[in-house]
Amino acid sequence: MILSRKGFISIAMATLFFGCSSKPASWAEKMANSEMKRYPEAWQMDFNKKPRWNYCPGMEAYAIYLTYKATGSKQYLNYVKGFGDTLILADGTIRTYEMDKFNIDYVAGGKTLVALYKETGEDKYKKAIETLREQMRRQPRTSEGGFWHKQIYPHQMWLDGLYMASPFLALYAKEFNEPALFDEVAHQLILIARHTYNARTGLHYHGWDESMEQRWANKHTGTSPNFWSRSVGWYMMALVDVLEYLPEEHPRRPEILIILQNLSAAVEKYRDPKTGVWYQVTDQVGRDKNYLESSGTCMFMYTWAKGANNGWLDTSYHSKANKLFDNIVDQFIKTEANGTISITDGCAVAGLGGEKNYRDGSYEYYVSEPVRDNDPKSVATFLFGALELKR
Repeated sequence: MILSRKGFISIAMATLFFGCSSKPASWAEKMANSEMKRYPEAWQMDFNKKPRWNYCPGMEAYAIYLTYKATGSKQYLNYVKGFGDTLILADGTIRTYEMDKFNIDYVAGGKTLVALYKETGEDKYKKAIETLREQMRRQPRTSEGGFWHKQIYPHQMWLDGLYMASPFLALYAKEFNEPALFDEVAHQLILIARHTYNARTGLHYHGWDESMEQRWANKHTGTSPNFWSRSVGWYMMALVDVLEYLPEEHPRRPEILIILQNLSAAVEKYRDPKTGVWYQVTDQVGRDKNYLESSGTCMFMYTWAKGANNGWLDTSYHSKANKLFDNIVDQFIKTEANGTISITDGCAVAGLGGEKNYRDGSYEYYVSEPVRDNDPKSVATFLFGALELKR
């Protein structure tokens, strides 16, 4: 029998639904199959009641597309095509998208659109891709050229935003022959590193306000006051995903590699010694109300695996990522009564500032946001990491 936090599921049932291998690739299929059962239509991911263009379903759709690439099973490709057919109209219009909000989160789903364009050749996807590229041409910037996180967050760069835009822009540069865009992407990654780095911990703060006007901003540096594991994870994933596309001869590639290597070593110092995973507030290990959080942990696992696979990190990080995968399964994966699997303990959302319920970046703030099972940030990054370990 296979023990679940909510009871038992027989080996026979598990084999019928998923197959019985415990390897990362098998767990990826289990998770993808479970999500498809939870959400018969891909636009429903992220608990959506109606179609909505945002980074969560877009990112998870890309993770399921990668499951198709790893397995060759057309059910995954068809599921992702359903997402594209729902969100992208025949003329290339992106449903619910509003460029004038200059929300950098909107750009992350562009990787999924590139994948669908390459699979189908449908012009509507190319038009939608160009819409997202045009947003980033117009995106408001700091005085040093850093992309604002959103129009409503002026003068601010958040680590999250580096993942939302940078891999898409690097992929666009490669696929659509805009080599100057590689310079832009490298600049963004290095600029935020300089402004958010903390020498004491080796970590990066969640956000930076150039104007230093936000209540959460340090009046001397502009940085937010704490280290949020998922924001650090967003940034680390941005680094390895950009390195996948950035030309080997690019002059700023060595700087990006150093950032990746130093940050990978820094986060390792803050693992929970008992479980081997990370807390919501990265450096506050064991502090009251802090909790072990799945999305940031999965992001670190993916980064280590991809970094080691490509020679950007020491080979020891591959075995570390494999062990971390086992830790994640032990700590966060549960089997439901219907045979699906879930990933637990994902922070639903966290940010900085805002007009209502101001988010001050304090420790108390980060540990107060809702925690839920099957948050797409945890699901997608679990898939990314498992598939990378298979490779």
